[in-house]
Amino acid sequence: MTMSPCPLLLVFVLGLVVIPPTLAQNERYEKFLRQHYDAKPNGRDDRYCESMMKERKLTSPCKDVNTFIHGTKKNIRAICGKKGSPYGENFRISNSPFQITTCTHSGASPRPPCGYRAFKDFRYIVIACEDGWPVHFDESFISP
Repeated sequence: MTMSPCPLLLVFVLGLVVIPPTLAQNERYEKFLRQHYDAKPNGRDDRYCESMMKERKLTSPCKDVNTFIHGTKKNIRAICGKKGSPYGENFRISNSPFQITTCTHSGASPRPPCGYRAFKDFRYIVIACEDGWPVHFDESFISP
């Protein structure tokens, strides 16, 4: 008895349609984590910023501003659910403040070596979510 290739072809085509959004979403979440997540910061001073920005490959060209969130992945992700509130059109604001370090480029040139100044704070954070996953950090929001 031979099996028709149609069922296998159908599974393959459905896989192409269903899987890519999930992969794209996970890629965006992974990028968010790479750019903005650091659970256990070491130092949180200018050297910390220069080291982290280089380690996370945010220095070619030198990124003007980047914030690292010091919390758990679970707590950050929860902002997309019950631990966050709608903010603006497509964003969510955390219901409680997070420890953060904001690194601001202090050099005149956008080319490496990049110098950074560190600013430590506790603040509410604003993120964009897709399907319950953080995918973008809003650098422009500074809580009062």
